[in-house]
Amino acid sequence: MDVRGTVAAGWEPVRDAFLRNFEQRGERGAAVAVHRDGVRVVDLWAGAKDGDGEAAEAGGGGADGAGAGGGAPWTEDTAQVVRSATKGVAAAVPLLLHQRGLLDLDAPVAAYWPEFKAAGKDRATVRDLLAHRAGVPVLDRPLTLAEAADLPTATAAIAAQAPVWEPGTAHGYHAHTFSWLLSGLVHRVTGRTVGRWVAEEIADPLGLDLWIGLPDAEAHRVGRIGPVEEVEPPGSGALRLRPKRAVTEAYRDPDSLTRRAFGVIDPKPDENDPAYRAAELPGSAGVATARALSRFYAATLGPVDGAERLFAPETLALARTEESAGPDRVLLVGTRFGLGHMLHGPASPLLGPSSFGHPGRGGSLGFADPDSGTAFGYVTNGMRKTVTADPRAQALVRAVAAVAGVGSIRR
Repeated sequence: MDVRGTVAAGWEPVRDAFLRNFEQRGERGAAVAVHRDGVRVVDLWAGAKDGDGEAAEAGGGGADGAGAGGGAPWTEDTAQVVRSATKGVAAAVPLLLHQRGLLDLDAPVAAYWPEFKAAGKDRATVRDLLAHRAGVPVLDRPLTLAEAADLPTATAAIAAQAPVWEPGTAHGYHAHTFSWLLSGLVHRVTGRTVGRWVAEEIADPLGLDLWIGLPDAEAHRVGRIGPVEEVEPPGSGALRLRPKRAVTEAYRDPDSLTRRAFGVIDPKPDENDPAYRAAELPGSAGVATARALSRFYAATLGPVDGAERLFAPETLALARTEESAGPDRVLLVGTRFGLGHMLHGPASPLLGPSSFGHPGRGGSLGFADPDSGTAFGYVTNGMRKTVTADPRAQALVRAVAAVAGVGSIRR
């Protein structure tokens, strides 16, 4: 496998772990980037751009950098749909609005979005909405992709939905509905969509190859996501983190919150469909490079290449503060959430207690670790059944932890 890119002196173990993902874990195409104290120390990519071809094989890289499976090679500017890792970027929007004095986290959502108070949600706060406590992880009637992508239609549906628990009394992962909850709130506070706000206030100033709503002009850069792999690839052994029996059974039960939360867009969208990638779905459909994810999180910690830091110290403290913890009504395991970000814990191991970010179902991961000044981004086109702790991403996190001298939770 021809791994391209650079690593700073001392960070070679991350390159070794990245290579082993191809040799032992069936990686197809991927990239990883790491910043330390605002400086990029890891920037690697390898494999095939399209994950729906044959898997790249170790030792089979040609001069063009493609794996033995053939197809176009992954290049330094290849981007991918990052699924729920989008949430970590989108969560910066309400935090920055709060930082600018435009959003009160403890105000009722209905103070900004009057229609949201329907069906018993009048006391749900902005904090509840961001911390997955709003009680609306499902819709009584799933939306088509066209409806999901239409902001007025989708936000009207979520505003009218009755909660499945009293807002603020429990938490459960709002896998897809987070898109419309955040979109409805941000649009009413700013007059802009989340995708436009991210582009104008975050991505453009920082020079990020990152989009919530992919422009047609950038579509050629995006690799195809492969099908979800139902079995372990050769050589991976027992490396995949297998879900508990209760989670597996819940996915099979069409009436469970778990199944319904992940099925609110029906029929299930094709993530390689240009219409899906162009949709401004800040909970699931962002497109980014690993370099962009890492640079974004680095900018939450401090200045990067002369660009001003995103988060003031008080906002950074909010980002790393626990808001919800314990049994998750949707994922059925113990999860920890801040204000839109997942926090370090057994269900989503990052670098340490200060870490905040978000995984993407099937692989991608981005996060910041304030205590060590580290930021991390990983994207892949080889989809797995994991939700919050993909073994390929975790192997890279362990390598980063070893180099950075921090202790992540042992799996």
